Amino acid sequence: QVQLVESGGGSVQAGGSLRLSCAHSGFTYSRNCMGWFRQAPGKEREGVAAIDTRLGGTVYADSVKGRFTVSQDNAKNTMYLQMISLKPEDTAMYYCGARENAFFCSGFLLRQREPNSWGQGTQVTVSS
Repeated sequence: QVQLVESGGGSVQAGGSLRLSCAHSGFTYSRNCMGWFRQAPGKEREGVAAIDTRLGGTVYADSVKGRFTVSQDNAKNTMYLQMISLKPEDTAMYYCGARENAFFCSGFLLRQREPNSWGQGTQVTVSS
């Protein structure tokens, strides 16, 4: 059973940076999709970035492209989301999600694929 644990959220001023981490365990396949999602109060959850764990390919939502970077450290079993130039509209609960034995990772952003494992979430608050 895949387990995901996020950390690294917090409060920053606009223009600031944060790095989120998602520690994972329990994968039985080497090629999986992992992604970062966020949900602001009163809004639908949206995928913001995803990564193919075998090939390392990444995809981003237009709203974060050029500001957010998703990466992984296989030795540490951890996925990261580096966020720079944060804006108040980035304020949300951020979740890590994963889908085992998968390769259509852009499906997370297109709402055509859903993770089958989720972390508990970490809050990001950006003040103006």
